[in-house]
Amino acid sequence: MDLGLTKQVAVITGPAKGMGAAVTRAFAAEGCRLVLIGRDVAAIEPVAQEVRAAGGEAIIVPCDITDGKACNAAVVEAKAAFGGRIDILVNVAGGSGPIGKTGWETSEEEFDEIVDLNMRGCFNTMRACMPTMIEQRAGKIVNVGGTFGMRGRAGRMAYSASKWGLRGITKSFALEAGPYGININCVAPGMVDGPRFRGKVVPEMASRLGISEEAAVEKHAADYALKRVSTDEDVANACLFLASDVSRQITGVDLPVDGGWAML
Repeated sequence: MDLGLTKQVAVITGPAKGMGAAVTRAFAAEGCRLVLIGRDVAAIEPVAQEVRAAGGEAIIVPCDITDGKACNAAVVEAKAAFGGRIDILVNVAGGSGPIGKTGWETSEEEFDEIVDLNMRGCFNTMRACMPTMIEQRAGKIVNVGGTFGMRGRAGRMAYSASKWGLRGITKSFALEAGPYGININCVAPGMVDGPRFRGKVVPEMASRLGISEEAAVEKHAADYALKRVSTDEDVANACLFLASDVSRQITGVDLPVDGGWAML
């Protein structure tokens, strides 16, 4: 399906691996001109080379998204490279914070670090892109949140708080930006099949329950209505949908990509 994204300028944060790399490939396949931003340029380069090898356009802009001035400078560089436009922003970059700690065991430093990355980072990039989108009277912003920002989770208080906060940022920005023709939404992945799931979550469950790793995968999937674990590509496709005019009348929503867990 042609989503009408050819030649649109898409800024993607956290594009080096996992969901970020899948989002990058998906937007490249739709013909977007990509601005890939992050701190680790060397880690991003293989993904950018893959896009270019397939005939796509991609530049890398070094940027620490927790630094507002760096985000402003990244947008200036992006506009200089691609004709002065910013059509799409996809905020994938984020962290997981402390795992297995209660709220009272979580340190101030741990709390501040994950809130700074997951909330302030998205705020900074959105704030940097908004003047251009307002001037254009058009734009799409997709923030990647998480289902623990829709349901509380023991042992993940700091992460859950940061993703709940991101939902509030998304909804308030959506109300403020709507009159300018700008759509702002949030995609909320559940557990995603990948290195962390296979290398950490599954072995821990298998060890704790005394079952095989394959049985642990099946047990995990059994929690979902669709009885399967999401993939990076599932998340990327949801981002594409919300970044295109197919979803032109949707703004301020939280779209769970979790096989039916958070909302059921």
